[in-house]
Amino acid sequence: MTMILSTRGLSRDFGGLQAVREVDFELPTGEIRALIGPNGAGKTTFVSMLIGRIPPSSGSVHFCGQDISALAAHKRVAAGIAYTFQITSVFSRLSLTENVALAARRRLGHDKAAVQAEVLAALTRVGLADRIDQIAGDLSYGHQRLLEIAMGLAQQPRLLILDEPTQGLAENEIAQFKDLIRSLLPETTILLIEHNMSVVMELADQVTVLNFGQILAEGTPAEIHQNADVQAAYLGTG
Repeated sequence: MTMILSTRGLSRDFGGLQAVREVDFELPTGEIRALIGPNGAGKTTFVSMLIGRIPPSSGSVHFCGQDISALAAHKRVAAGIAYTFQITSVFSRLSLTENVALAARRRLGHDKAAVQAEVLAALTRVGLADRIDQIAGDLSYGHQRLLEIAMGLAQQPRLLILDEPTQGLAENEIAQFKDLIRSLLPETTILLIEHNMSVVMELADQVTVLNFGQILAEGTPAEIHQNADVQAAYLGTG
């Protein structure tokens, strides 16, 4: 089994507070992995180290067999990692087309025809092709989340990291989102940070649970659902 992403002893301290502690993590190519945990568990810090937003205090991150621990965030994007933020990061005054084109140009340069084709393909994939000329700021919050996913897809990433992607989506949009994510496999590996447990249970191949900056448990959704430690820490039952 080939690992697209792995960490060894990954740790991050903030002024004496250890937000992430000695995390060894492996993500096989072509898998949908959910990362869950209670608020303050270290999920955001962990992902921020994966994408290069913050450096680790110790440990390493490997992507496609290469140590990327010291690689700048934009170079990780160029290597094939795309990330959507928990809070939407679309350009609210630009149209949907212009938003996705900005992302597509990172990979395609200024080949206008290729960029236009990629924009239409990405917006079609997330169900927004009928809104291509709409201003992004006029979209509902849920549709802005879908636009952000389209921006990620336009980069044709090998690994797509989605932070709370279903937040603000209606039930029918969540169903469409799940179909979309499944359609990305096996070309794109998915790391999903998600609080909606029904989405996690239906979509993930495997689940990693963080608590107090460490991995508390890993397993299938069914195994995680039945895990007493996870129930106590995260699901609110003893």
